[in-house]
Amino acid sequence: MISYDSFDAFMQSGAKAIAKGPILLLLMEDEIEVLSTISHHLEVGFKSIIAFGAREIELTSELPDTVHRVFSNVGHPQAAMEVVNRIILAAAGQWIAYCYNSEFLFFPFCEHRTVGEMLAFHTEERRDAVLTHVVDLYAGDLETHPTATSLENAHMDKSGYYALARKDKDDNLKERQLDFFGGLRWRYEEHVAPASRKIDRVSIFKAKIGVKLLPDHTFNDQEYNTYSCPWHHSITAALCSFRTAKALKRNPVSASQIQSFKWHNTVQFDWHSRQLLDLGLIEPGQWF
Repeated sequence: MISYDSFDAFMQSGAKAIAKGPILLLLMEDEIEVLSTISHHLEVGFKSIIAFGAREIELTSELPDTVHRVFSNVGHPQAAMEVVNRIILAAAGQWIAYCYNSEFLFFPFCEHRTVGEMLAFHTEERRDAVLTHVVDLYAGDLETHPTATSLENAHMDKSGYYALARKDKDDNLKERQLDFFGGLRWRYEEHVAPASRKIDRVSIFKAKIGVKLLPDHTFNDQEYNTYSCPWHHSITAALCSFRTAKALKRNPVSASQIQSFKWHNTVQFDWHSRQLLDLGLIEPGQWF
């Protein structure tokens, strides 16, 4: 692992980390499942991982040199936008993904195909972004796992997902764009700010000069925000994430009202892309 004392220091001397993609930008908000998040994304084939977070978050020095540690404050709402947009300017032409700790990227056939292989096909399809859905994970037993996080006891909702047409400021429908909802943000929406209830995120994209990430996890280039190309379905992916469950159990008001996240549509999470494909939460498009 290579460490940098600040974001500025990384931008000055960390060019090697962003010279070849796909690159993962990891925002470490806390210490929960940081190493498992890094390990998962190394396994699916990211060429480098740039992990941003506070000095208090401990990482083993035994991580490979493809992992770059940047000491940076990512505990504020605009952190992802600031990190991503700054990296875009320095990594034009590279495929970039971003996520938070305790989030795990799954795409079709990821057990035996790499993220680079998926993006090579996606590029051939003339696509510059991959729509992802944030699929909430949660521990089945909150007494044993008070942070709501457990890899061995992970659960998810098998249904309850839906999409609404996305409109522009003039109330016109946006072509091939939808707002997606579901999971814990839908079931416990009274504890979630309206601006944070969507579960769609354009978390994999090709960096280009002029392209910017916006506060709602969409981009200023409208084609980046589409779920498919004009002529057929495209690949979509999922970020299987404990982040919402952690937040609901961290907040004193919601935590006091939630004894279990389980309901009649809860299933054990299999940690396999086939489950997500069968539930329609990811899409292979024309990739077989």
